[in-house]
Amino acid sequence: MTLKTQHTKNIKKIAKRLGFEFCGISKASFLEEEEPRLTDWLTNKHHGKMHYMENHFDKRLDPRKLVDGTKSVVSLMYNYYTEQKQEDKRAPKISKYAYGEDYHFVIKEKLAHFMAEIQSTIGEVAGRYFVDSAPVLEKAWAKKSGVGWLGKNTNIISPKSGSFFFLAELLLDLDLEEDGPIKDYCGTCTACIDACPTKAIEPYKVHGDKCISYFTIELKDQIDAQFKGTFDNWMFGCDVCQDVCPWNRFSKPHNEEKFMPKKELLTYSKKEWSELTKESFNMLFKKSAVKRTKYSGLMRNIAFLNSTIDT
Repeated sequence: MTLKTQHTKNIKKIAKRLGFEFCGISKASFLEEEEPRLTDWLTNKHHGKMHYMENHFDKRLDPRKLVDGTKSVVSLMYNYYTEQKQEDKRAPKISKYAYGEDYHFVIKEKLAHFMAEIQSTIGEVAGRYFVDSAPVLEKAWAKKSGVGWLGKNTNIISPKSGSFFFLAELLLDLDLEEDGPIKDYCGTCTACIDACPTKAIEPYKVHGDKCISYFTIELKDQIDAQFKGTFDNWMFGCDVCQDVCPWNRFSKPHNEEKFMPKKELLTYSKKEWSELTKESFNMLFKKSAVKRTKYSGLMRNIAFLNSTIDT
């Protein structure tokens, strides 16, 4: 067994031990196929007011420009699927990924352990780790390394696990054995495109400026009135294109204690959400990704939903 093979096996063992459901590896290189896709997406303003997406164009396409010396990209997936649901069917909805603690912190802690274990097992290895926190085209790398294929809703879909998982990456100055991409199994299915409440999806492209997740999380201004009646009662994020995906019948509940929701999140009624105080918001969403939209943003979203229902 070569040293390269041994290092690769060790890294995949560490990933499994830390609870990552899949670990795929690619050689660090320029993402030639992604350049025209990213250019088109930005040129057509599909990023809306997420102006940060316009920054670091070269680094997004080449991880070696982001982290000097990078030789391999390790792509990881971490399950967040849950069968738990909010009890009041009339209550405004929260995306499953935000039920528990903020995944950025939970997974970054695991990645820190990952790097420490790599260095104790393999030796002096330089690199950095990311989870949705840097100009890394994580879906492109996940596709390239065989985590799954890029679905028509632009989520990475695993044939064994569906799409309810977070992506994370390690950029390492270590030569590792590459995994290849897998086949696209979307076929003729258009379930995600047909079900999107705001018609934000066309095959393999999401118009971010029409996406409910964009409106309820990223957008800081008032929501355009033309979208009233199209939010399917989502107040933070949206799971529609994943909920209807046939491949998510293979999703299995996660085992991460930190992703378990507080009782109130599931039991609050529509009325209780509408009357949510700032104190209750801070208590309920302590360490939560929902804090990103702030109390004012969440109440703006709830008011938008209520005005939709009343008109």
